[in-house]
Amino acid sequence: MSYLSLTDADRDEMLAAIGVDSVDELFEQIPAGVRLDRELDVPPALGEVELTRHIEELAARNVHTGAELSFLGAGIYDHYVPSVADVVLSRGEFLTAYTPYQPEMSQGTLQAIFEYQTVICELTGMDVSNASGYDGCTVAADACFVARHVSDRRKIVLAEALNPQVREVVETYAPGFGFEVVEVPHTNGTTDPDRIAEAAQDAAAVLFQQPNFLGCLEPAPDLAEAANEAGALSIAHVDLMSLGVLEAPGAYGCSIALGEGQSAGNWQSYGGPHYGFLASHGDFVRRMPGRIVGETVDADGRRAFVLTLQTREQHIRREKATSNITTNQTLLALAGLATLSWLGPDGLREVGETCLALAQYARERIPLEPAFAASSFKEVAFRTPLPAREVIRRAREHGVHPGYAVGRDYEGMDDVLLVAVTEKRTVEDIDRLASVLEDVCR
Repeated sequence: MSYLSLTDADRDEMLAAIGVDSVDELFEQIPAGVRLDRELDVPPALGEVELTRHIEELAARNVHTGAELSFLGAGIYDHYVPSVADVVLSRGEFLTAYTPYQPEMSQGTLQAIFEYQTVICELTGMDVSNASGYDGCTVAADACFVARHVSDRRKIVLAEALNPQVREVVETYAPGFGFEVVEVPHTNGTTDPDRIAEAAQDAAAVLFQQPNFLGCLEPAPDLAEAANEAGALSIAHVDLMSLGVLEAPGAYGCSIALGEGQSAGNWQSYGGPHYGFLASHGDFVRRMPGRIVGETVDADGRRAFVLTLQTREQHIRREKATSNITTNQTLLALAGLATLSWLGPDGLREVGETCLALAQYARERIPLEPAFAASSFKEVAFRTPLPAREVIRRAREHGVHPGYAVGRDYEGMDDVLLVAVTEKRTVEDIDRLASVLEDVCR
């Protein structure tokens, strides 16, 4: 490996220290049948100038939202990220190796996590939050496992209008967690509480999304009530940026609130990495996946922060563990904290009101029939006279990405286009989208 500062003499010295004569002997325990037994089929090495040029050419194939007007959402959104978020992340106090196991060395990080937990609890109306999770999918699967621990029931009910990636991850985790997954189909874009009530019998939990993946506002209080009356935990997958105008899950009876935190403080970043958030009633504090930072005092009586609870297998008895995830997304969650603090209650409400107004304007201005009659927050689904993927292809030739083709995830919806608007889109942007769609849908 000529690109490593490793000489043949270095290699021989390491092999001798290990007690083998060759690299082949080092790997002799690997069966011959699974070895490549040839050189890797890669092009010759490039010089620095040539490599830089090659990487720039590859990067140029990507189009950012500053070059192409984007209305793409479906779980990852183009919200404004204030400069203060990046400034805060760059401070040395928040740079810690892996996990803040040594509180005396990690007070900055620990306090940031504590404040993050506080903000999540205030927004969701819950009592306790963990220190974040990997994303909105894994925290959903973890919450289902918490529900199974609490009730010892084996069935999990998912609303079909829940983000398809969340449903896929929960279904992937299900065999290992030992529970059965049942899906409740949507009815004209929303979930029927009566069907939830029927499916929730003998279920550990019901998981629904508000607003849902199809852009519609669910009858969330009715869904939570249906789950609770059946003895199942009601779990709401919510958008943090909606909670300035939509009711908090804790206020309408949910036991757990969770979601993808990207919209608050993180760039789209081609889909990740981002952070997931998870909060619950205080009854489940010892079941929460991941870790929780708590407040205490040091030997001199000064305010201090420590890792209070951790439900990982290496910290508690395996049968009591509710998570095997070894870390969280502290730095990305900190960006969310900085952004939400920067906005404050009034700013968050203003963002939500802007999204609501723009979604209504898009519904009225775009020359396509809305796919569903239900109200929207920041996404509206439209019926297209052509397959939505073809509409997207044609629109991108005009420098506009018009949205997401819902038929990728829902059978029979190849003619449904999901259009997302955030506070970064303007009335003029929506007018341009309407004009492009009118042209390409002829």
